[in-house]
Amino acid sequence: MIETLLAAAIGFALGSIPFSLLMGRIFGGVDIRKAGSGNVGATNVARTAGWGPGLLALLLDAAKGAAAVLLARLCCPGAPAADLVAGGMAVLGHLVSPFLRFRGGKGVATGAGVFLVLAPGALCVAALVFAVTVALSRYVSLASVGAAIAMPVAAFLLGLRGGITLLALVVAVAVIARHRGNLARLRAGKERRLGERRRSDRRKAEASR
Repeated sequence: MIETLLAAAIGFALGSIPFSLLMGRIFGGVDIRKAGSGNVGATNVARTAGWGPGLLALLLDAAKGAAAVLLARLCCPGAPAADLVAGGMAVLGHLVSPFLRFRGGKGVATGAGVFLVLAPGALCVAALVFAVTVALSRYVSLASVGAAIAMPVAAFLLGLRGGITLLALVVAVAVIARHRGNLARLRAGKERRLGERRRSDRRKAEASR
Protein backbone atom coordinates (compact mmCIF):
# COMPACT_ATOMS: atom_id res chain seq x y z
CA MET A 1 0.00 0.00 0.00
CA ILE A 2 2.80 2.43 0.92
CA GLU A 3 4.67 1.66 -2.28
CA THR A 4 1.52 2.19 -4.34
CA LEU A 5 1.01 5.60 -2.69
CA LEU A 6 4.65 6.43 -3.36
CA ALA A 7 4.22 5.49 -7.02
CA ALA A 8 1.16 7.72 -7.22
CA ALA A 9 3.07 10.63 -5.68
CA ILE A 10 6.01 10.15 -8.05
CA GLY A 11 3.74 10.07 -11.07
CA PHE A 12 1.69 13.09 -10.10
CA ALA A 13 4.75 15.16 -9.14
CA LEU A 14 6.48 14.49 -12.46
CA GLY A 15 3.34 14.84 -14.53
CA SER A 16 2.47 18.21 -13.05
CA ILE A 17 5.68 19.91 -14.27
CA PRO A 18 4.42 22.37 -16.93
CA PHE A 19 7.18 21.98 -19.51
CA SER A 20 5.14 23.57 -22.29
CA LEU A 21 4.57 26.70 -20.23
CA LEU A 22 8.27 26.84 -19.39
CA MET A 23 9.37 26.40 -23.02
CA GLY A 24 7.02 29.16 -24.13
CA ARG A 25 8.43 31.55 -21.57
CA ILE A 26 12.09 30.61 -22.04
CA PHE A 27 12.20 30.56 -25.84
CA GLY A 28 9.30 32.77 -26.87
CA GLY A 29 8.88 35.10 -23.93
CA VAL A 30 5.15 34.33 -23.96
CA ASP A 31 2.61 32.85 -21.60
CA ILE A 32 1.03 30.24 -23.85
CA ARG A 33 -2.09 30.29 -21.68
CA LYS A 34 -2.72 33.75 -23.13
CA ALA A 35 -1.48 33.16 -26.68
CA GLY A 36 -2.50 31.02 -29.62
CA SER A 37 -5.14 28.50 -28.63
CA GLY A 38 -4.45 29.04 -24.93
CA ASN A 39 -3.75 25.34 -24.46
CA VAL A 40 -0.75 24.34 -22.33
CA GLY A 41 0.62 21.88 -24.85
CA ALA A 42 3.42 21.36 -27.35
CA THR A 43 1.30 22.29 -30.39
CA ASN A 44 0.53 25.70 -28.93
CA VAL A 45 4.20 26.18 -28.03
CA ALA A 46 5.09 25.49 -31.67
CA ARG A 47 2.52 28.01 -32.86
CA THR A 48 3.56 30.75 -30.47
CA ALA A 49 7.30 30.20 -29.88
CA GLY A 50 8.41 28.15 -32.89
CA TRP A 51 8.78 24.53 -33.94
CA GLY A 52 12.04 24.00 -32.04
CA PRO A 53 10.60 24.90 -28.61
CA GLY A 54 7.43 23.04 -29.53
CA LEU A 55 9.36 19.84 -30.27
CA LEU A 56 11.36 20.24 -27.06
CA ALA A 57 8.14 20.67 -25.07
CA LEU A 58 6.72 17.55 -26.71
CA LEU A 59 9.82 15.49 -25.83
CA LEU A 60 9.90 16.75 -22.24
CA ASP A 61 6.20 16.06 -21.71
CA ALA A 62 6.70 12.54 -23.05
CA ALA A 63 9.84 12.09 -20.97
CA LYS A 64 8.08 12.88 -17.71
CA GLY A 65 5.50 10.18 -18.45
CA ALA A 66 8.18 7.61 -19.22
CA ALA A 67 10.24 8.67 -16.18
CA ALA A 68 7.25 8.23 -13.88
CA VAL A 69 6.80 4.61 -14.94
CA LEU A 70 10.50 3.79 -14.76
CA LEU A 71 10.98 5.44 -11.34
CA ALA A 72 7.97 3.60 -9.96
CA ARG A 73 9.42 0.28 -11.07
CA LEU A 74 12.74 1.19 -9.49
CA CYS A 75 11.41 2.57 -6.20
CA CYS A 76 8.38 0.32 -5.69
CA PRO A 77 9.39 -3.24 -6.64
CA GLY A 78 6.96 -4.73 -4.13
CA ALA A 79 3.90 -3.22 -5.78
CA PRO A 80 3.11 -5.06 -9.03
CA ALA A 81 0.84 -2.29 -10.33
CA ALA A 82 3.09 0.59 -9.28
CA ASP A 83 4.08 1.37 -12.87
CA LEU A 84 0.44 1.59 -13.95
CA VAL A 85 -0.45 3.81 -11.00
CA ALA A 86 2.49 6.12 -11.65
CA GLY A 87 1.68 6.32 -15.35
CA GLY A 88 -1.94 7.16 -14.73
CA MET A 89 -1.06 9.76 -12.12
CA ALA A 90 1.52 11.33 -14.45
CA VAL A 91 -1.22 11.92 -17.02
CA LEU A 92 -3.52 13.23 -14.28
CA GLY A 93 -0.79 15.57 -13.05
CA HIS A 94 -0.43 16.94 -16.57
CA LEU A 95 -4.17 17.47 -16.88
CA VAL A 96 -4.63 19.19 -13.51
CA SER A 97 -1.23 20.60 -12.60
CA PRO A 98 -1.12 22.46 -9.26
CA PHE A 99 1.45 24.76 -10.87
CA LEU A 100 -1.29 25.88 -13.28
CA ARG A 101 -4.03 26.23 -10.66
CA PHE A 102 -5.18 22.68 -11.41
CA ARG A 103 -5.47 23.23 -15.13
CA GLY A 104 -3.23 21.68 -17.75
CA GLY A 105 -2.74 20.26 -21.20
CA LYS A 106 -4.53 17.47 -23.01
CA GLY A 107 -2.34 14.54 -21.99
CA VAL A 108 -1.34 13.24 -25.42
CA ALA A 109 2.45 13.57 -25.15
CA THR A 110 2.60 12.52 -21.49
CA GLY A 111 0.40 9.53 -22.23
CA ALA A 112 2.67 8.60 -25.13
CA GLY A 113 5.66 8.65 -22.79
CA VAL A 114 3.84 6.41 -20.32
CA PHE A 115 2.96 3.82 -22.97
CA LEU A 116 6.39 4.01 -24.56
CA VAL A 117 7.51 2.09 -21.48
CA LEU A 118 4.37 0.10 -20.70
CA ALA A 119 3.26 -0.89 -24.21
CA PRO A 120 5.67 0.15 -26.98
CA GLY A 121 4.04 -2.10 -29.58
CA ALA A 122 0.58 -0.65 -29.03
CA LEU A 123 2.07 2.84 -28.99
CA CYS A 124 3.57 2.22 -32.43
CA VAL A 125 0.09 1.43 -33.74
CA ALA A 126 -1.31 4.60 -32.16
CA ALA A 127 1.60 6.65 -33.52
CA LEU A 128 0.93 5.29 -37.01
CA VAL A 129 -2.72 6.31 -36.73
CA PHE A 130 -1.60 9.77 -35.60
CA ALA A 131 0.88 10.17 -38.46
CA VAL A 132 -1.51 9.00 -41.16
CA THR A 133 -4.32 11.22 -39.86
CA VAL A 134 -2.08 14.29 -39.73
CA ALA A 135 -0.76 13.58 -43.22
CA LEU A 136 -4.25 13.23 -44.68
CA SER A 137 -6.08 15.97 -42.76
CA ARG A 138 -3.43 18.24 -41.16
CA TYR A 139 -5.61 18.31 -38.04
CA VAL A 140 -3.47 17.58 -34.97
CA SER A 141 -6.55 17.42 -32.75
CA LEU A 142 -8.23 14.78 -34.93
CA ALA A 143 -5.00 12.79 -35.06
CA SER A 144 -4.66 12.95 -31.28
CA VAL A 145 -8.19 11.64 -30.77
CA GLY A 146 -7.64 8.91 -33.34
CA ALA A 147 -4.41 7.82 -31.67
CA ALA A 148 -6.06 7.86 -28.25
CA ILE A 149 -8.81 5.55 -29.50
CA ALA A 150 -6.32 3.27 -31.24
CA MET A 151 -4.22 2.80 -28.10
CA PRO A 152 -6.59 0.64 -25.98
CA VAL A 153 -7.76 -1.25 -29.07
CA ALA A 154 -4.18 -2.10 -29.99
CA ALA A 155 -3.33 -3.03 -26.39
CA PHE A 156 -6.29 -5.42 -26.29
CA LEU A 157 -5.56 -6.99 -29.67
CA LEU A 158 -1.90 -7.47 -28.75
CA GLY A 159 -2.95 -9.36 -25.62
CA LEU A 160 -1.28 -7.04 -23.13
CA ARG A 161 -2.09 -7.35 -19.45
CA GLY A 162 -5.54 -6.09 -18.53
CA GLY A 163 -4.26 -3.23 -16.42
CA ILE A 164 -2.46 -1.68 -19.39
CA THR A 165 -5.53 -1.91 -21.60
CA LEU A 166 -7.67 -0.39 -18.85
CA LEU A 167 -5.22 2.45 -18.32
CA ALA A 168 -5.09 3.08 -22.07
CA LEU A 169 -8.89 3.24 -22.12
CA VAL A 170 -9.00 5.70 -19.21
CA VAL A 171 -6.34 7.90 -20.81
CA ALA A 172 -8.23 7.77 -24.12
CA VAL A 173 -11.41 8.99 -22.44
CA ALA A 174 -9.49 11.83 -20.78
CA VAL A 175 -7.81 12.86 -24.05
CA ILE A 176 -11.12 12.85 -25.94
CA ALA A 177 -12.79 14.86 -23.16
CA ARG A 178 -10.00 17.45 -23.33
CA HIS A 179 -10.55 17.74 -27.09
CA ARG A 180 -14.26 18.54 -26.85
CA GLY A 181 -13.70 22.09 -28.03
CA ASN A 182 -11.54 20.94 -30.94
CA LEU A 183 -14.15 18.40 -31.99
CA ALA A 184 -16.85 21.07 -31.88
CA ARG A 185 -14.71 23.33 -34.09
CA LEU A 186 -14.08 20.43 -36.48
CA ARG A 187 -17.82 19.91 -36.87
CA ALA A 188 -18.25 23.64 -37.45
CA GLY A 189 -15.36 23.77 -39.93
CA LYS A 190 -13.43 26.24 -37.76
CA GLU A 191 -10.57 24.07 -36.49
CA ARG A 192 -7.10 25.22 -37.54
CA ARG A 193 -4.99 22.87 -39.61
CA LEU A 194 -1.32 22.25 -38.90
CA GLY A 195 0.69 25.26 -40.06
CA GLU A 196 -2.39 27.40 -40.62
CA ARG A 197 -2.43 30.88 -39.14
CA ARG A 198 -5.36 32.57 -37.48
CA ARG A 199 -7.12 35.10 -39.67
CA SER A 200 -6.01 37.91 -37.37
CA ASP A 201 -2.40 36.72 -37.71
CA ARG A 202 -2.70 36.71 -41.49
CA ARG A 203 -4.12 40.23 -41.51
CA LYS A 204 -1.25 41.45 -39.33
CA ALA A 205 1.30 39.81 -41.63
CA GLU A 206 -0.32 41.34 -44.71
CA ALA A 207 -0.47 44.79 -43.06
CA SER A 208 3.24 44.67 -42.26
CA ARG A 209 4.25 44.05 -45.89
